[in-house]
Amino acid sequence: MPLPWFASPGARSWTCPAAEQVRAGEVLAFHRCLPGYAPTPLTEVPALAAELGVGRVFVKDESARLGLPAFKVLGASWAVRQLLAREPGADGSRPASPGLAGLRSLAADRPGLVFVTATDGNHGRAVARMARLVAAPAHVFVPAITQPSVVAAIEGEGARVTQAAGSYDEAVAAAARWAEGRPAAELVQDTAWPGYEQIPGWIAEGYSTLFAETDAQLAAAGAAPPALVVVPVGVGSLAQAAVAHYRASDVPPSEEPGARPALLAVEPDSAACLLASLQAGTPVSVPTAGTIMAGLNCGTVSTIAWPYLHAGLDAAVAVSDAEAARAVAGLTTAGLSAGPSGAASLAGARAVLTGPGSADRRALLAAAPASVVVLLSTEAGTGR
Repeated sequence: MPLPWFASPGARSWTCPAAEQVRAGEVLAFHRCLPGYAPTPLTEVPALAAELGVGRVFVKDESARLGLPAFKVLGASWAVRQLLAREPGADGSRPASPGLAGLRSLAADRPGLVFVTATDGNHGRAVARMARLVAAPAHVFVPAITQPSVVAAIEGEGARVTQAAGSYDEAVAAAARWAEGRPAAELVQDTAWPGYEQIPGWIAEGYSTLFAETDAQLAAAGAAPPALVVVPVGVGSLAQAAVAHYRASDVPPSEEPGARPALLAVEPDSAACLLASLQAGTPVSVPTAGTIMAGLNCGTVSTIAWPYLHAGLDAAVAVSDAEAARAVAGLTTAGLSAGPSGAASLAGARAVLTGPGSADRRALLAAAPASVVVLLSTEAGTGR
C-alpha cells in the first residue's frame, strides 16, 4: 500500500512576516510568571538516531507542562491572559503585563464571566486549569467517545463538562452555540473558522514558548539547528506555530532557505484532514473514526492555520494506530512518558525516513546521516 503522504518541495523558501515573532518574548515572559514554570526537557535519544539513520534525535517532552500532561496549557494560558487584559477593569485600569493576581482582579470585574471550550481532552483541561487560577468558572464540551478518565480530569479542575452527541467537530459547534447565548461567556477554542479567528491566533502564539525553549536547549547541547522537526497535527494550531517560528522572514541573511528545517506533519490515518486538504489544494473536512490518537481526532483544519500549513510545511503523513502504539513503546523504552498523540511524531518519522521509497523522501526533507531531528512529543502517557 502506498504511504499516505504529501510533499511540498518549495516550502522552505516561503516566509511569513517577521511580525509573527514580535510577541514571542512577551509570551515567554508571561509563561515564566506562572506557578511551576520550567522549560520542558529536550531529551536526546541516540537509539532513535541510529534507527532513523540521522546524526542526533531530540524529543521535546511535553508530558509535564506547568503541572499538566500536555503542551496545550501554553496556548490556553496566553489566550486567557489576552482575553482578560484587553478589557479594562471596573476602575478603568488595564495592567500592561498582568500576572495571575492582575488577571484575577480583571476576571472579578466581569460579572457572569465563564470560559467555554470544546476538547478531545488536554485543551479543555488546560482551559479549566487557567479558569481555576483566575477564579472563574469553565464549561467544557467533549465528544461522545471521550473516556470517563478524561472527563474526570477536566472536572477535577473544577469545570462543568457536557458530553456532545457526536464528534469533536460537533462538540466545537455545541460549545460555540452555548457561548453565543451568554454575552459574558468567552469561547477559548483552539480551532478557527470564519468570524472566529483572534482567540485561536492567540492560542497559536502561546505555543511559541515551546519553540523558543527548543532553540535554547539545542544550543546548550552543542547541537546544530534541526534539519527536520516533526509535529503531530489535530486542527493544526501547533503546526501553525512551528511554521511561524521556523519560516519567519527575519532569518539571518547568511542562511539560505535550504538551511531552514524541514517541517513534517503527522496525523491519524482515520482523521487526516490536513493531508486531505493538502492533496486537494484547499481545506476539506473528513469524517473521523475512533483512534488511540484521541488528541488528533479532528476532521477540519483551523482556518487560520491553513495558509501557514499549505505554504510552509514540507510534508504530511498519516499513520495507523498500530504505528502510534509502537512509537509509544519506543519512547517508553527511552524513558519518556508519551501518549499515542505525542508519539505520533516518532511514528511519522519512522514511516517517512525508513522503508520502501525512503531515499527520495529523505532527500526531500534533507535528512542526512549527520542531521539533527526534533520530535515533538505533545502529551504524557495514560499513566500520568
